[in-house]
Amino acid sequence: MADDRYSLSTKVFHTIREDILSGKYRYNEELKEKTIGDELGVSRTPVREALRQLELEGLVTIIPNKGAYVVGISKEDIQDIYEIRSRLEGLCAKWACSHITKEQLDELEENIYLSEFHAGKEGHAEQILELDNKFHEILYEASESPVLKHTLSDFHHYVQRVRKITLADPKRAVASNEEHRKIVEALKAKDSKKAEELATIHMMNTIQNMDQYGWDNLLK
Repeated sequence: MADDRYSLSTKVFHTIREDILSGKYRYNEELKEKTIGDELGVSRTPVREALRQLELEGLVTIIPNKGAYVVGISKEDIQDIYEIRSRLEGLCAKWACSHITKEQLDELEENIYLSEFHAGKEGHAEQILELDNKFHEILYEASESPVLKHTLSDFHHYVQRVRKITLADPKRAVASNEEHRKIVEALKAKDSKKAEELATIHMMNTIQNMDQYGWDNLLK
């Protein structure tokens, strides 16, 4: 029974977190246990446990005798995440040089080809986002470090709203894919120093381009 309850609260936690990160719930919005429970078809207990876990992650604040409210991701959080990611993505590419397989390199090259195709089409922002997700997932897997993969996957997920907006810009989508191409070339050449440098630059370019999209759009 305890394992079932834990599993249920974990599922509820991931659902609420996804809704916060995707923008369904807005900053300072109250998260009502009964309403969420009714929506998800669960009792208040797993919702309450999930909200406590979300408070530990900094996405929710719980005010005694009042309720739980969305904190979400701030501008400073996003900048911090990308600064940290820039270092870790570089490390990931460096390690991937030693472990990446031919099959993974083939997947990355196909990913670049498909991204190039969709970048030239209107209304294909979702496909571009999914391909970007897949590109980084392959790299994380190729690092052969479960710890690094888990950390980067979490960071990647936390800024999904920002990534969705930036990659919807055709110019950034094309530039991002070209940066991916250069990373893959370094991986194929087994040039770990170059791969690390290019992966770091790839993240820094995203940081430098954020202001043009307007922080109100990125955070709302």
